[in-house]
Amino acid sequence: MENSPASFSQLAASAKQFARRLLVIGENRLELLTVEVQEERERLLQAILLALGIVALGLLAALTLTAAIVVLLWAYSPVVILLILTAVYGLSAVGLYWRFRKFQRDWQPLSATLEQLRKDRACVENILV
Repeated sequence: MENSPASFSQLAASAKQFARRLLVIGENRLELLTVEVQEERERLLQAILLALGIVALGLLAALTLTAAIVVLLWAYSPVVILLILTAVYGLSAVGLYWRFRKFQRDWQPLSATLEQLRKDRACVENILV
């Protein structure tokens, strides 16, 4: 019967150690999550600013090119030229839309955090089983 208090104290000590380890793992994963969220936020802001710059300069270039082409070919048929340019710009917009959809579909935010949480779950399951 004397083994019972000793085994209970050992069980309590190992439970405390297990709880500490879980808290440390949870703290590490939370820190990883906050770092990744910060990185994603900065990356998103940078992407938005770059996209705005690209759009503004691309629009100016397209307007200038359109004006130059229309002035150059005005003598032939101004309506046909404007329709052709509209078709070219429209098809380009559709192509960019499809690339954007592919980009969204393949984007996996916080992938490192999710992978670590999966590893942690598998490790805990191996310990408990």
